[in-house]
Amino acid sequence: PQDWWTATQMALAELRQAHPVEYAGVRAIGLSGQMHGAVLLDAQDRVLRPAILWNDTRASEECVQMMAELPELAQLAGSLAMPGFTAPKLRWVARHEPEVFKQLAKVLLPKDYVRLMLTGDYVTDMSDASGTLWLDVQKRAWSDKLLALTGLTQAHMPRLVEGSQAGGILSHRVAEQLGLSNGVVVAGGAGDNAASAVGMGATQAGQGFLSLGTSGVLFVVTPSYQPNAASATHAFCHAMPGQWHQMSVMLSAASALQWVTHLLGAPSEGVLATQAAALTLAERAASPLFLPYLAGERTPHNDARVRGSFHSLNFETQATHLGYSVIEGVTFGLADGLAALKAAGSAVQRLSLVGGGSRSAMWAQQLSSALDIEIVTHASSTVGGALGAARLGWLATGETPQTVCLAPAVEAIYTPNPVEQDMLMPRYAQFRSLYTHAAP
Repeated sequence: PQDWWTATQMALAELRQAHPVEYAGVRAIGLSGQMHGAVLLDAQDRVLRPAILWNDTRASEECVQMMAELPELAQLAGSLAMPGFTAPKLRWVARHEPEVFKQLAKVLLPKDYVRLMLTGDYVTDMSDASGTLWLDVQKRAWSDKLLALTGLTQAHMPRLVEGSQAGGILSHRVAEQLGLSNGVVVAGGAGDNAASAVGMGATQAGQGFLSLGTSGVLFVVTPSYQPNAASATHAFCHAMPGQWHQMSVMLSAASALQWVTHLLGAPSEGVLATQAAALTLAERAASPLFLPYLAGERTPHNDARVRGSFHSLNFETQATHLGYSVIEGVTFGLADGLAALKAAGSAVQRLSLVGGGSRSAMWAQQLSSALDIEIVTHASSTVGGALGAARLGWLATGETPQTVCLAPAVEAIYTPNPVEQDMLMPRYAQFRSLYTHAAP
């Protein structure tokens, strides 16, 4: 966790040097970061062990136990117990590192450790808290029943605020250290996906986005709490008061393209994606199929043990075919995610595409065809989460959402291509059937 605070200070120093006038005028700070991470502190705020991150699957056995002990877990928390979430990690620590667990005074999420350094306060927001499995998501309050599953109480938890509310004030000492004025508000902020939604202006029911980052996320704002844990979707609080969202998550998205790029020795992901885009539909149809479960999978399988695989390799298979197969496999995984969201009651006609993968026009078009939905990209799409955090900071000063949460200008629109759909759909059906053979 100290690395996050060190990096924050370095980034702010660069910002201060590059934009001294604007930096000096800062009135609020917004926070966002990776969800689910477990930062364990003792009574003196010392970090007890390295943080256990969102993509760590060591606690799969603990998840099974938690579901058995509290059958209403999914209804309360909005999700099945999954190894990536925070609560199972703490149950694992209690079992395997009891001396660490005995010293535990507070559990913080990654961005909230940075907040502690900024303000000295233990605070988190509703969206990030939703990813712990300790929050009663409908009531927007910590659940004693869920906390009891890990031997914790509300005393171990940070204070809850809405993402757009003030969550503290920058301490005088840190303000002086960072070169900022006194009285700077630090907003509740949001987990990375909810922050991206705010950055894309997705704050009303039916709006949403698709993120092609390390993981792949489909995010749709809902008018109420709508859990459907059976399909391994997540029903979380949004960063805005009185709003919720549904989310499907696949663990390996653009990271799978990064993996195959390094494996093949290609110059970059962009080069490999460009080469894949040059393949004809016939060449794509002849490419291997790829199951993108390099680190297990959440939606729709909730299977921490399944692993990735190529299918139908032959002597004609070339590096470009493998690059295409990985892109397509991630697309099919996201199609599974959208099907799960629809089964959970979500309705969406258009999705904004964000994250590093949004730079590929071929990928955007393929997603539109495979998901049978309009996809739009924005010039600022790669900074959705950062922009969302900044907007939450602005809202915490008292500004209105109508002024702050505007949708960015559309750069490109992609609509389903019937010819491409005719090629993709049989392959998607085969992709879905392969999981049953890949599952351990």
